[in-house]
Amino acid sequence: MPKIGVEQSLTNVVQALKNRGYDVVLLKQESDAQGCDCCVVTGLDTDMMGMDDTTIQGPVIEAGGLSAEDVCEAVESRIKQTQH
Repeated sequence: MPKIGVEQSLTNVVQALKNRGYDVVLLKQESDAQGCDCCVVTGLDTDMMGMDDTTIQGPVIEAGGLSAEDVCEAVESRIKQTQH
C-alpha cells in the first residue's frame, strides 16, 4: 500500500486512511515527508512546516474544507494518476 504523509492535526483523516489500509506517517517535521507517495496538509497558503524546498515528489493534497472521506478519495485518485 502507498505511504501517505498526513499533518498530525488531521486525526480524522489519519484514521480514515488507516481504515482503508494505507500506511500513514504523521508529518511533524520536514524529514517525515521523505519516502511518502502523497502528503495531506491543512493549507498551501503557508509554507508547510517552514520548508523551503520540495521534500516529496508526489502529490500534495490540501485538506481545508474537505471531509475525511473527500480526502481519502482525493488520495486514491492522485495515487492512481501517478502510477500510470
